[in-house]
Amino acid sequence: MMKKLSVFLSLLFVATFSYSASIIRNEAPADTSQWICFRKVIDVKGNPADNKLRIAADTKYWLWVNGELEVYEGSLKRGPNPEDTYIDNVTLKNLRSGSNTIAVLVWYFGRPGFSHRISPCAGLYFDLTVGSKHYGSDASWLTAMHPAYYVPSGELPNFRLGESNIGFDARNDISDFYKPGFDDSSWKHAVETDSRTSGWNAFVDRPIPMWKNYGISRYASERREGNEVICTLPYNAQITPVLKVKASAGKVIGMRSDCYRTGGGELNVRAEYITKEGIQEYENLGWMNGHEIIYTIPEGVEVLSLGYRETGYDCDFSGSFICDNPDLNRLWRMSQRTLYITMRDNYMDCPDRERAQWIGDVTNELVETFYSLSPSANLLTRKCLLEFADWQKEDSVLYAPVPQSNWDKELPMQSMAMIGMGAWNYYLGSNDKQTIRDIYPAAYRYIHMWKLRDDGLVTYRPGAWDWGDWGDNADMQAMCQLWYSITLEYYAKQCDLIGEKEEAVWARAVNEKMKKAIHESCWTGSAYRHPTYTGKTDDRTQSLAVLSGIAPESEYRQLNEIFNTVEFASPYMERYVLEAMCEMGNTSDALQRILRRYKPMVDSRYSTLWELFYNNMTDVSDFYNRNDGSSYNHAWSGAPLIILSKYIAGISVLKPAFKEFRVCPELCSLKKVSTIVPTLYGNISLAIDKTSGYSMRLVVPEGTTAEVWLPADYSGFLQNDKPCRMAKTSDGKHYIVKVKAGTHCFRSE
Repeated sequence: MMKKLSVFLSLLFVATFSYSASIIRNEAPADTSQWICFRKVIDVKGNPADNKLRIAADTKYWLWVNGELEVYEGSLKRGPNPEDTYIDNVTLKNLRSGSNTIAVLVWYFGRPGFSHRISPCAGLYFDLTVGSKHYGSDASWLTAMHPAYYVPSGELPNFRLGESNIGFDARNDISDFYKPGFDDSSWKHAVETDSRTSGWNAFVDRPIPMWKNYGISRYASERREGNEVICTLPYNAQITPVLKVKASAGKVIGMRSDCYRTGGGELNVRAEYITKEGIQEYENLGWMNGHEIIYTIPEGVEVLSLGYRETGYDCDFSGSFICDNPDLNRLWRMSQRTLYITMRDNYMDCPDRERAQWIGDVTNELVETFYSLSPSANLLTRKCLLEFADWQKEDSVLYAPVPQSNWDKELPMQSMAMIGMGAWNYYLGSNDKQTIRDIYPAAYRYIHMWKLRDDGLVTYRPGAWDWGDWGDNADMQAMCQLWYSITLEYYAKQCDLIGEKEEAVWARAVNEKMKKAIHESCWTGSAYRHPTYTGKTDDRTQSLAVLSGIAPESEYRQLNEIFNTVEFASPYMERYVLEAMCEMGNTSDALQRILRRYKPMVDSRYSTLWELFYNNMTDVSDFYNRNDGSSYNHAWSGAPLIILSKYIAGISVLKPAFKEFRVCPELCSLKKVSTIVPTLYGNISLAIDKTSGYSMRLVVPEGTTAEVWLPADYSGFLQNDKPCRMAKTSDGKHYIVKVKAGTHCFRSE
């Protein structure tokens, strides 16, 4: 058995405990949802531009220098592993020679959650280097509990969230505590503590960018209904609500989003604000999301303006897909928007109910990322893989979600999906060989947890949660066998990549025996079914049989009949059904299945995709009334993004990071398709028009090459107005031409 490694610490970000600064805290004991102020005046000598700040907090912080906001919501939820803490690296823009006022507001969650591990210390670490001089956090810093913040009484967020509801009583505000000249004479000196006593342990460099701050905007529209002002966002977004009102003191204003009560059941976060006398402005610093933000305005409060600040993961919407079917265009954009709103500290299943990094969700999301977002988004996948490995239990179990404080259950089929297919797809899109090497010890231990039977199968392991998908008629035992086979296939590739040749040979030998055993035990002559399964034929199982390579081509006709008539898969497993259909050569049927199953989502007023398939869901009130806890913000539903970009537009990776890629469009009933696929080398741009003949314009980024497949329905093609030298595929359906970087225009003769 391989020794467990701490991936982040042993391989990436080594930290010691001899700090030039201390972790500091307020003298008050740590408690749920505390807001703590810290201040220090420092005298800077030398060039202030030559600075580097290492700063960490449990859990979030806002930083001002000389009264100017430097960092809006710093720190990541803990942590890289069960013990350690992320730390930010920041260059200060407002530092100057001479006297500087440093102020920090820390929000300590103090509440366990599915995406955060609490520590016993609500504190701050601050280590500023200017030239060769250090300015660190120590007992000379002054601190006070912010007197305006409180936890509102009444309904609480569901147990999955580490965040609490936020209350702010403006009558107790110290609005200028971050400014130079503020009277802090009544504040106490900070209490120093060490990394182990605090429970923070070692510091690990933040592996993803700081948030993109889009600034404060006005809502797209506002309407009044009774004592509520309902404000519409242009799309589902991660926002903090802002208000400006005129009021007497003591009025309570409520703030929540339209998905506060997710699926009519599970509660998300809300906020409330108690007014002071006069004109006042307030921004609630805890983010929420939705299509509408609802302000409850009591009598006697005059609303002067309402707005919001959007923040989010720092990447661009670089990818695109446009065709002559408006439904598909909208669906692709919805997939992209849903993906983005499920990214922040970690990938999330949803930004409301859980904000949790379920590993099966990420296996889908990471592929969507390659086709739709700029390459900086790939860092979130890397962070996920390293966390997944570093949270591995001593008994070798890999589980999700991580980070976490109150859930540690294994979902075997999700773990297998990520450690095999997910990790390999990440490598193909990023060319990040090191991460594959880093997670190998965890993958090895998990793969070898599974016990091989004499008949070539593995002993069924339900794990702590025997889950393969939402919905009925899931052939769990067959799916488990198939997932292990798929995992072995991709694990062997990873072993080859990093030089673990003997392990690769072992994995392939086991898999070959396993494939034969699965086919013999599960193929009935018309479908794949585990011998113990008594439900209806499962489309999920058939898809995995295709993607594993167990189903031979001779079975494809029968399997496609199943895919055209059986629809048990939830949006999570729908990705694999659709990919299987495309890999079988039935892209046209896959496209029709997309248009059929996703039609209610496309027709809804939402900008994001739902967790489940519903045939009658068009209005937000439907979600309130369902009472099943489901969300309308689930990126695991983004399979159309993959299918449209990879199979319809036909852009697939041949060598990592798209250094070499294939362009093999299957437009089916479509006449026009254009797409952009962002890569580390630049954007791949493709436009096809077959309204009259066939034309293609392809931009191949510098440093890459493309293998272009053109339909053999035409007698030949011109390339940049010159005869094109092409080879024909063995089945006679396509011409193939290889091209280098540049712009290439093809048109049929």
